[in-house]
Amino acid sequence: MDLFLPTYFPSIRQMAAMVQSKELVFECQDNYQKQTYRNRMSIAHAQGVLLLSIPIKHNKIQGRLKTQTTQSETDFPWASQHWKSIQTAYRSSPFFEYYEDELSDLFANDSVFLQEHNLKIYQRLIELLGHSGHFKRSTNYLPKGSGSDFRFLANIKQIQEAPLPEYTQVFHAEHGFISNLSVIDLLFNLGPQSLSYLQNITIIN
Repeated sequence: MDLFLPTYFPSIRQMAAMVQSKELVFECQDNYQKQTYRNRMSIAHAQGVLLLSIPIKHNKIQGRLKTQTTQSETDFPWASQHWKSIQTAYRSSPFFEYYEDELSDLFANDSVFLQEHNLKIYQRLIELLGHSGHFKRSTNYLPKGSGSDFRFLANIKQIQEAPLPEYTQVFHAEHGFISNLSVIDLLFNLGPQSLSYLQNITIIN
């Protein structure tokens, strides 16, 4: 069993571990935590790395939030803003138009349940990658030591391993290669070769 947290447009390293998994299980009974990729993704932008975050609705009365019941805030149009940022960053990439229509509907609604939204994103990405992507959901919280634990990949502050193999990015000339962005950076730049790239990354747990 390989244990992961559903994240918002997963990092390349997490996506690589998931496509290489023989028995993928998503942790669905955890408490929501800030400073994680549960509600954030990073993309390459003209100014460098841009972090896109889903604003979270907090209820002080309820105490700790379960990720399963965590909802997005709807006070401003974050979804359309995220999509506009992605369009600006990747419009000139080789495969943006190839995937644009398949991804745009995932940014159509500002009101989402975070966990279900992330699982929907995972399923769409798997389809675009051309991978089977079968998974199970945990029915109770799984402690450390439960199978191969990859939940740490959702932590923004995780210690980075060696840089990933380079591929040409939109702003390569300005910023050099930026490692381990959201997997959409890979899709827009490598297209159909993305799955092979992910399958050849060495995963260290």
